[in-house]
Amino acid sequence: SVQDTVLTLAICLCVCVCVISPPQFHNLQELRHSASLANKVFIQRDYSEGTTCKFQTKFPSELESRIERTLFEDTVKTLNNYYAEAEKIGGQSYLEGCLACATAYLIFLCMETRYEKVLKKIAKYIQEQNEKIYAPRGLLITDPIERGMRVIEISIYEDRGSSGSSSGSSSVSGSTAR
Repeated sequence: SVQDTVLTLAICLCVCVCVISPPQFHNLQELRHSASLANKVFIQRDYSEGTTCKFQTKFPSELESRIERTLFEDTVKTLNNYYAEAEKIGGQSYLEGCLACATAYLIFLCMETRYEKVLKKIAKYIQEQNEKIYAPRGLLITDPIERGMRVIEISIYEDRGSSGSSSGSSSVSGSTAR
């Protein structure tokens, strides 16, 4: 019946909204609403060891007055370790590949790959870091997956009440080796 169809669609919509866009934490909302974007810093990929997903740990000068060097380096090193874990090939990856071939990749409709699980861990880690460390300092890390795994974007916010100029310009930290 039409009512059952509408009810099913409503339930699916609620599930999608809750899963796809989980509620933001209070500090992050407050940062976004009460501050204006002043600048962005981009941490480039590090290709010195090949094409594995690894980001440079060079501390950008734009962050010197905002966060301690060790906190920044720990965050990037942890992200690099997570990406190394995601790209590690082992028995589970091999089994996932075999099951994918055997089921014409339909298996991925029913199960989450190890890589996807690690990407979720990374997203959770970034959210925690933003909440505990970066947002209170007026900074916000964007998940590299949202930037095509090319950069770690760090947005720098300033209080709207401050008299400083907000240029909105972009800075690039580091260089890419080709």
